[in-house]
Amino acid sequence: MRIALFLLDTLSFFLIGSALLRGWMNTRRLRMAAQPGPFVIAVTDWIVQPLRRSLPRTWAQANVDWGSFLAAAVLALAYAGLVHLLWGGALPGVEALGFAVTVPLLALQMLLRTLLQGLMLLLLVYAVLTWVQPFSPWIGTLGRLLDPVLAPVRRIVPTVGGVDLSVLVLLVLLQVGLMWLG
Repeated sequence: MRIALFLLDTLSFFLIGSALLRGWMNTRRLRMAAQPGPFVIAVTDWIVQPLRRSLPRTWAQANVDWGSFLAAAVLALAYAGLVHLLWGGALPGVEALGFAVTVPLLALQMLLRTLLQGLMLLLLVYAVLTWVQPFSPWIGTLGRLLDPVLAPVRRIVPTVGGVDLSVLVLLVLLQVGLMWLG
């Protein structure tokens, strides 16, 4: 049973994370022709395109890629439903709440966990690349993706000896958030 849940967690993290990354890249107006754009499009097109066609026109034409974010939410709900079925409806700590409450809560937890872990992964790649290969084309892409979350931290945390510690501080905060989620 634990192996099935691990595989389901891994597949769900991969699909939900890809949908979230696609939505964030489109919202930040990054070129989808450069990697990881073609990859996330190939992985998520099967669910994002039908959802985009079903959105109201105002949502479809908005500056936010609602189709990708909605795909992530649908995938999280599917994950939560499967976990609920695999555990026979007896999720630890929430046995008395029932299916209608348990599944949305579990889906929200999966969305938040995927968001935090994905952000940590992007931050780690960004930090390593800035030290190892600072002129990589990926630095610009990652910088544009991460700047909205790093900018508030950079305003609070000063550089020490020319080293930007905002990535480290944000990694610690994200880890605390993951611990809080359980």
